[in-house]
Amino acid sequence: MGSTQPRGELPTHAREELRALVSALRTRLEVEARRGPSGAPARPTQRKVVAAAPTPLAEAEAAVAEAPSWAGRKGTPEGLRVVREDLGECTRCKLCTGRKNIVFGVGAPDAEIMFIGEAPGRDEDEQGEPFVGRAGHLLTKMIEAMGLSREQVYIANIIKCRPPENRAPEPDEVAACEPFLRRQIDAISPRLIIGLGGVAVQTLLRTRTGITALRGRFHVYQGVKLMPTFHPAFLLRSPNMKKPAWEDLKQVMAEMDRLGLARDRSKR
Repeated sequence: MGSTQPRGELPTHAREELRALVSALRTRLEVEARRGPSGAPARPTQRKVVAAAPTPLAEAEAAVAEAPSWAGRKGTPEGLRVVREDLGECTRCKLCTGRKNIVFGVGAPDAEIMFIGEAPGRDEDEQGEPFVGRAGHLLTKMIEAMGLSREQVYIANIIKCRPPENRAPEPDEVAACEPFLRRQIDAISPRLIIGLGGVAVQTLLRTRTGITALRGRFHVYQGVKLMPTFHPAFLLRSPNMKKPAWEDLKQVMAEMDRLGLARDRSKR
């Protein structure tokens, strides 16, 4: 008798072979998936959710969000303006009672070179600008001898009010004023600092070593190279020390050249 199998339907043995083939193929695919594309066993899927590492852009944005109010305005008038506004009509120490003017600083907000002295004198207190008396005139000549101008550099002092009789600043006066100097330096971001005189340099470097021993080589203040040298007022009293001071400035000039900082070489 002929087969009663419907037309188009596979025989039983053929269906069994097809099922076996599909099962073998499924098993092979699962094995390959576990091995990974290189043939090495693939790592199991991590079900634990791991936070993505922050990108450099995200880190930068977070830093700006947490930065002081003058950050992002380095080398701009706005950066220094914020510091000056925060200083206000300062009454943080006793010097406020005898001053005529706060002597904040003067020069280029993006200066590569910054000069830092001790404190304002009588002429500075009168005019509200640092280094404008006889010592200031000598400092201007020193700056010009370096191939620069006062407009290219920035000039400030450790403290911003004149001490009585031009005495040295006292510790509480320095403590009240130096944070604003630090912020000025941060806002300007100079490449080099020249410390003028023992009091200024000792304050910046937190040392009691005398200026004679400190000068002649670079030190570091807030990550910036600092060259100590004699204060112009001292040089007026001791003109024989102008030559060593010039040697200090020549080292600064050589460092400027090494850093590629522009200056008028005709004024060497």
